[in-house]
This record gives sequence, structure tokens and C-alpha cells, in this order.
Amino acid sequence: MSLYAKFVLPRVIDLAMKNPQTRRLREAWIPQAKGDVLEIGIGSGLNLGFCSRHVNRVYGVDTSPELQRMARKRAGRTDVEFLLQSAENPLPLTSGSIDTIVLTWTLCSIPDPQKALRKMKRVLKSDGRLIFIEHGLAPESGVAAWRDRLTPIWKHIGGGCHLK
Repeated sequence: MSLYAKFVLPRVIDLAMKNPQTRRLREAWIPQAKGDVLEIGIGSGLNLGFCSRHVNRVYGVDTSPELQRMARKRAGRTDVEFLLQSAENPLPLTSGSIDTIVLTWTLCSIPDPQKALRKMKRVLKSDGRLIFIEHGLAPESGVAAWRDRLTPIWKHIGGGCHLK
């Protein structure tokens, strides 16, 4: 792991994801999580403060030990278990045991999102809930052109995030 990935990137991600627009979306959606929650890309734990009393336990998946360290500090709860792994790897959870899966601005940085979604589907209860917030393709051609120009550079400095 490079020094950038270990020390700089986690702080950049934490800072970038604290903006008012992402906070507004977290406030609207994260309180809808309930029961046993699997958060893919828990990052620095910014969603944890929006969990309601209806959340029993949170399993937080992330590949960054530094982001998980930040999330532990932010958690303020004892019912959070951190899983240091990629979402593409088998999840150490029983099939059909998760009530809610939370993904916020995460799939863009997973190399094989379809594989990760299959892993998530296995652990989600048949009547479970997926809370999904992600950036997407821009309908404006000018914005799309800039996105295409920036993606090769951005994915290296943005932790693998693909803008397109």
C-alpha cells in the first residue's frame, strides 16, 4: 500500500464526503436502515451518526485500515463490527441474515461491482432493504465529456472511483 493510499487518501475521502449535499442525503436515507445492517464501504463512518434506534448491529466492510480506524472513533456505538476486506470477497455472514444493506458512493470504486452485489444478495434477507446512494452518468454532453477526460486521473487519486 502506498503512503498516499495509507495516509492521505483516507483523509481526502473523509473531507470530501462531509459536504452539505452528501449530509442531506445521509439524513434522508440512512435512518431508514433497520435490524442488522451491512454497510459496504463504511469508510470513516459518516453514516453511523444517522442510524436510528431500530438498528441492532452494523457490519462495516472496507479495505482501508485507516478509514476503519477513523470509523471506530466516530462510531460511538459498541454494536459495530468492522470487516477489513473487499466487498467482492465472501462475506463472513450467514446467508439471509442481513435486514438492510447500505451503499453510499461506493460501487464506483469496486473493481467488479456485479460480483460484490452477488455477495451482498446472498446475505440479504428475502424481504431485506437496500439503501443505495451513488453518483451516475451526467445527461449533459459537456459534463459527460469532462467526466471522460478526468476519470483516468481521478481513479488514481480518488481511491479507484470511476466517474463514468
